[in-house]
Amino acid sequence: MAQEIELARLLREEENIPLRRKLAITGKLALPGILAQISEIVMQYIDAAMVGSLGAAASASIGLVSSSTWLVGSLLFASVAGFSVQVAQATGAGNDAKSRELFHESLIVCAGIGAALTAVVLLVSPHLPVWLGAEEAICPDATAYFSVYGQFLLVRMMFYLGQGMLQCTGNMRTPSILASLTCLLDVVFNCFLIFPSRTVTLFGQPLTVWGAGMGVKGAALGTALSFAVCAVLMLYAVCMRSPLLALRLGGTWKLKKNDLNKAVRIGVPMALEQSALCLAQVVSTRIVAPLGTRAIAANSFAVTAESLCYMPGYGMEAAATTLVGQAVGAKRKDMAESFAWITTAAGAVLMGTAGIIMYFVCPYVFAFLTPDKAVQALGVQVLRIELFAEPLFAASIVATGALRGAGDTLVPGLLNLISIWGVRITMSWFLAKTHGLAGVWIAMAVELSFRGILFLIRLKRGKWLEEADPAE
Repeated sequence: MAQEIELARLLREEENIPLRRKLAITGKLALPGILAQISEIVMQYIDAAMVGSLGAAASASIGLVSSSTWLVGSLLFASVAGFSVQVAQATGAGNDAKSRELFHESLIVCAGIGAALTAVVLLVSPHLPVWLGAEEAICPDATAYFSVYGQFLLVRMMFYLGQGMLQCTGNMRTPSILASLTCLLDVVFNCFLIFPSRTVTLFGQPLTVWGAGMGVKGAALGTALSFAVCAVLMLYAVCMRSPLLALRLGGTWKLKKNDLNKAVRIGVPMALEQSALCLAQVVSTRIVAPLGTRAIAANSFAVTAESLCYMPGYGMEAAATTLVGQAVGAKRKDMAESFAWITTAAGAVLMGTAGIIMYFVCPYVFAFLTPDKAVQALGVQVLRIELFAEPLFAASIVATGALRGAGDTLVPGLLNLISIWGVRITMSWFLAKTHGLAGVWIAMAVELSFRGILFLIRLKRGKWLEEADPAE
């Protein structure tokens, strides 16, 4: 039986699901996503090491605009979530025709949003590095990187849309495989686009390898091309192969007011939340930028290194959205609450364990990422400060996914805003003046712990479940 159909049927037909079965279902959905996230980060490590070999300035130019790319990417994700959460609920209710209608609407709406964001990014890219207060030497590369990112935004939107639709119908395997393939292709393309033509030795024989020698711009183009290839494959999987959403199964393409209104209720709070969060990251980058090129590079590499710890949390988050969304759609709020706590606890254990491991291996990670000894030492120092917050950081990540599955995005958004603006940015502003980059990461550790506690309280109170509004 297709993976998409099995979960929805189970929720509708089985009154009592034993804990062991729930854990098995959670693991089955989460494992492909976790493995994909880990493989993505491994490839990002390789990607960062390739750029790092060009020097601290090249790494700093990418690190400078990374918070801005996260901002734009979060808007893409919020656009998709407005529809994918409804698809999860419709699937849980067994309303396959409604799932297809929502998918058709999402294709139209998300394409329009992607095109609009492309125009905005291309207009902003020449000015962004100056606005962020970067040193003049890294501005051209930072502009080039952000510009190439913008040119391929619509491709990313289609990739995220196909990924979200497959995941929310219960198919985690296909998106995970394609996410891993995206990372692999990124490394391959980078090998040819970042570096100039060179001679390497293979099995004792010299071999000339062609290279475009594009540097930082080549890194951006390599990533963009990998997304382009896999976006085509992702759309093929959902449009042609999905047993629930394939276009051959028919369904109206008319935009419906109720569907759009609910997409707005889900997606707009997420977009505003993520915009404010990423703007906070931009402000944080602005706080770090005056500390110098090495601080910017160390901060960027520390974020990359730490991502290996939190990627399992994001894999679990996707599973939480699917499980809770389909349970709400099936009118099984008892199962929704149970899966919310199971996934949150599992995420905390996974990320806490990853944090312990990273504490001891991070010197080797930074040695791999950059040859600059000063950057290595500073990166290790600041990363170790934050690793103690990983379990509570996991709680905020996975709980967000669980709440999203129930359509609860407004309150989580407010909690995130209160936490990051009220705690992290405020503390960073003061501590950076006295403790440098370490002060910024102390503020981050405190804020992530505070945020995790807020989300655990939100889950415990249960109001999100009482107000759940399943798709009709």
